[in-house]
Amino acid sequence: MLSLTHYLILGALLFVISVVGIFLNRKNLIVILMAIELMLLAVNINFIAFSHYLNDTGGQVFVFFILTVAAAESAIGLAILVALFRNMNTINVADLDHLKG
Repeated sequence: MLSLTHYLILGALLFVISVVGIFLNRKNLIVILMAIELMLLAVNINFIAFSHYLNDTGGQVFVFFILTVAAAESAIGLAILVALFRNMNTINVADLDHLKG
């Protein structure tokens, strides 16, 4: 039987992996977006675990809102990625300042 501690350790491990992914790779926009999504999923695991442990559906409802924001964030990030690639033929994050104006 899995306890609350197992889920919290899994969530913390996923969160640490995503933070390391952001800090190790600051050049590729796709990897940064994937790391942010992994971070949000780690938080969702914690919400679901606490919701199940406390027999309260509030955490599970809150996860739907987080998933909605994550989907919007992914759509905007991919739109910026496509605009960057069309204009500059690169997905380097350092070149994002050239999209001004």
